[in-house]
Amino acid sequence: MKNRGEYDSALAAEYALGTLRGPARFRLEQRIRHEPELAALVARWQELLSPLDSALMPITPPERVWKKILLSLPAESRQSRWRWDYLAWALAAGLAAVILVPRFITSPQEFSPAAVLTSSQTGSGQWIVSLDKAASHLQLTPVNPQPIAVAKSLQLWAIPAGGKPVSLGLIASQQVTRLPLEQVQLSSGMTIAISLEPAGGSPTGQPTGPVLYSGLLASL
Repeated sequence: MKNRGEYDSALAAEYALGTLRGPARFRLEQRIRHEPELAALVARWQELLSPLDSALMPITPPERVWKKILLSLPAESRQSRWRWDYLAWALAAGLAAVILVPRFITSPQEFSPAAVLTSSQTGSGQWIVSLDKAASHLQLTPVNPQPIAVAKSLQLWAIPAGGKPVSLGLIASQQVTRLPLEQVQLSSGMTIAISLEPAGGSPTGQPTGPVLYSGLLASL
């Protein structure tokens, strides 16, 4: 059973995605006005999820798809443009919720978002970095993950300003990975990066392959 912190984090994520609707959204907005910690959590989710918008490429569906959806609506809905636009938005937001939200609320331990790692090379796929309260564990959640070759591994690095990269471990390419933070203390503004390495990780202790994803840690 999720504790209150995990429940609030899930609500904040849905609110930031725009998928929290009706009375639940109204109640959360009332709480935001009176609970500074909850307001800060929502703001953090909004800030960290905002890069997802820039990575989405608009795709125009075939005309037959829109016609099929339109014909399935009540007659009054077909004559209302705003309902049509709302349906398109709701479909996109609902899909985002199905993909993202469950990944943040299945953890038995409370994790808060700390960074979004984006790609400057592939143009697709992202990773959301979360930390537990004690900053003793880090969680990597892939969004639209890209496959990698069997002979390759993804390796996570923390890069202090002006310092050398420190390996945080290997991460799974298609699922959530949780890593203990034993050798490095994270701080705001530190760069977190994912490089493509030979199977088993870098043989030199430093990145040897291309950096696929990177981002800066938000305020901890």
